[in-house]
Amino acid sequence: MNIFDRKINFDALLKFSHITPSTQQHLKKVYASFALCMFVAAAGSYVHVVTHFIQAGLLSALGSLILMIWLMATPHSHETEQKRLGLLAGFAFLTGVGLGPALEFCIAVNPSILPTAFMGTAMIFTCFTLSALYARRRSYLFLGGILMSALSLLLLSSVGNVFFGSIWLFQANLYVGLVVMCGFVLFDTQLIIEKAENGDQDYIWHCIDLFLDFVTLFRKLMMILAMNEKDKKKEKK
Repeated sequence: MNIFDRKINFDALLKFSHITPSTQQHLKKVYASFALCMFVAAAGSYVHVVTHFIQAGLLSALGSLILMIWLMATPHSHETEQKRLGLLAGFAFLTGVGLGPALEFCIAVNPSILPTAFMGTAMIFTCFTLSALYARRRSYLFLGGILMSALSLLLLSSVGNVFFGSIWLFQANLYVGLVVMCGFVLFDTQLIIEKAENGDQDYIWHCIDLFLDFVTLFRKLMMILAMNEKDKKKEKK
C-alpha cells in the first residue's frame, strides 16, 4: 500500500470527544474573543510606537488594572455582554500600549526580532494549547500550585534584583519565566474546560487568562531575543 495515498481525516483530528458540545461552543467564544484581543492589542502597540508617549507604560498599566477590576465587578449576563466586551477591548488596547516601550527597545536592537518573537510565541501557544485540549481532562491541573509557587519566586527575585542589578539573574528570570508561562497555558486551558463543564460560561473572563498568558510569553521571548542580539553585536565589536 502506498502511504502517500492515504487521506488525512481533519475532522477526526479536530474532534475532542472528551469535551462536551456545550463546552466546545464555549471554547469557540473564548478563542474568538482572544482573536479580538490580539487585534486590539496590536493596534494599541502601534499607537504607542507611532506617538512615542513616554508615560504610556505607567498610565496604561494603571488603566488596564482599572478596567480589569471593572470587568470583574460587572456580572456576566446577556444584558451586560456588550458592555463587558467593550471593557475587554479597552483592557486589550491598554495592554498593547503597555508593550510599547519593550517594542521600541527591540526595534532599536533589530526590527526583525518582533515578527520572530510573535511567530515563536504563536507556535508555542498553539502547541501547548493543543496539548491541553487533547490530553486527558484534569491531567495538567496539578500544575497550579507548582506554577504559582514558581511565579512567586520569580517575582521575589525580580524585586531583589532591583537592588543587586545582576544581569545573570535577569536573564535567568526570563528563561525560567518562559517555561513557567508555557505551563500556565496548559493549566489555564484545562481549567477553563473544567469551569465550563461545571457551568461557568463567562467566556470573556476566561479569554483574559489566555490573553495574559500570550502577552507574557511574547514579552519574555522578545526580551530574550533582544538580549541575545545585543550580545552578538558586542562579540562582533
